[in-house]
Amino acid sequence: MAPQRRGVPKAPEGSGTAQRRRRNRCGWVIALVFSVLSTKSVRAPREMWRKWLRTAVLGACAALAALLLWCSLGGDDGVTEVLAHRGEVLLGRFIEVPCSEDYDSHRRFEGCSPRKCGRGVTDAVITRDEAQRIRSVAEKGLSLGGSDGGASILDLHSGALSVGRHFVNLYRYFGDKIQNIFSEEDFQLYRDVRQKVQHAIAQAFGISASSLYLTKPTFFSRINSTEARTAHDEYWHAHVDKVTYGSFDYTSLLYLSDYLDDFGGGRFVFIEEGANKTVEPRAGRVSFFTSGSENLHRVEKVHWGTRYAITIAFTCNPDHGIADPVFT
Repeated sequence: MAPQRRGVPKAPEGSGTAQRRRRNRCGWVIALVFSVLSTKSVRAPREMWRKWLRTAVLGACAALAALLLWCSLGGDDGVTEVLAHRGEVLLGRFIEVPCSEDYDSHRRFEGCSPRKCGRGVTDAVITRDEAQRIRSVAEKGLSLGGSDGGASILDLHSGALSVGRHFVNLYRYFGDKIQNIFSEEDFQLYRDVRQKVQHAIAQAFGISASSLYLTKPTFFSRINSTEARTAHDEYWHAHVDKVTYGSFDYTSLLYLSDYLDDFGGGRFVFIEEGANKTVEPRAGRVSFFTSGSENLHRVEKVHWGTRYAITIAFTCNPDHGIADPVFT
């Protein structure tokens, strides 16, 4: 989903345990269907054999089609536990996990660099009305372009916008026309939302909000089921943010559309050995986590509809900070 990914790590050994169990179970059931079909066809009376076989074959084919669909979609990620259901309204849910060693090779900032690591989800920071209004900002910007593949981005900070198979600088490419697309109110809403997310992260991890700095890339994403055209469209690969972007210390996602109402697939998955954890997007929901390999993650492929979100990243290093976008 991001303009470029580097050094995408492989999922830890064993993270596909549930997926393998599901494939084994699917294979066993398929074998059983064929076994029953062949056994009964032999035992059936000769005069009823043709009629029964026709019915049995049609029934078995329908059952196999449904089973294969269930195996291919349901077993996509080996998810065994939902961390946040779309129907829940969470005031705050936080799970602490041991920190990885990823931060050791980076400069540490006392009172900010992660020593308490984990992941959280809240529906109490951004209202659904705010989410709808910030989504309209994304829709206006992305209406100017869009990827040929299934994943488009809009970065109001750098101006990066997906257009076809490439990126353009929104501000240089469209110039003064931008003022006919966006308004100062749009940019102020964006800044307000970013600040609320920043304070929520600081509170969850017990650090000062003033010690956090917005860092790049921070961007809107729009994902649909269109086939990927370039590597930039392949958003579903497992990765570690601290490896991909060394400046990231804390990552957050603000969802702007609803799982199963606006799109299918597209859940956020924390990859863990034997029991992955998933977050089901809900407009206004904020998911946040420390950016090291303790939070290896991926996004499921979107099967239908359109998924909107904002990725907002923070660093403890002021040298890697970026300013809020300004409407000019």
